[in-house]
Amino acid sequence: MPEYIVGRNPVIERLQSESQDVEKICIAEGSTHSRIHQIITMAERAGIPLKHCTRRELDRLEPSVPHQGVIAFVKALQYSDLSSILAKVRHSKRDALLIMLDGVQDPRNLGAILRTADAANADAVIIPKNRAVGITAAVHKASAGASAYIPIVKVTNLARTVDTLKKAGIWVAGATGDASLLYTDADFSVPLCLVLGSEGEGIRRLVKQQCDYLVHLPMFGKIESLNVSVAAGVLLYEALRQREAK
Repeated sequence: MPEYIVGRNPVIERLQSESQDVEKICIAEGSTHSRIHQIITMAERAGIPLKHCTRRELDRLEPSVPHQGVIAFVKALQYSDLSSILAKVRHSKRDALLIMLDGVQDPRNLGAILRTADAANADAVIIPKNRAVGITAAVHKASAGASAYIPIVKVTNLARTVDTLKKAGIWVAGATGDASLLYTDADFSVPLCLVLGSEGEGIRRLVKQQCDYLVHLPMFGKIESLNVSVAAGVLLYEALRQREAK
């Protein structure tokens, strides 16, 4: 079953990627924005069918996300396989950098994390099959097109996956508010998977127990925790900082 990519920038990013999974693009009648013209040109060059629709028709297709006058129909996302990701990082010249999300429910948070993971050149984002948001139109939109580039792995059991990562030589660090180790005091320059929990509950107990160690981000105000996408950005760029300092 096809999925939707909505919004001018996400559609352009998908057309520029090497995924070649865009099946059709619907354009709002009377659209004059320069990015819409760019999309039309790119689609025509790639031989992708274009259909002009009323804005009401586009609203019906995707009522929950602002479409900005364009919706692309793409093949259903093919999630990456964990074993192939591990094989890739094993032969890479740089240390692995992965993100694991335990129960993130908000598509905007997942999209923002994908965007930051791509910017930080992470190898993959790992999400659970159940009790978490998957890849939706809202996720694609929030990722600003990064969902076309960053590998996404969906697994059945996160705790078992943590064990698999550790056996592959990857250190697993969980982020929790009650951890004693400050994130800047941890060694993020090694092959690493950062684990972040859901917006409300955090990392579940079994997953937390499987982590090699836990870190916290300092909070000096009245709020007890950061948004999960913000925390992911802080941790990813701390890993980059430490790796560049080696």
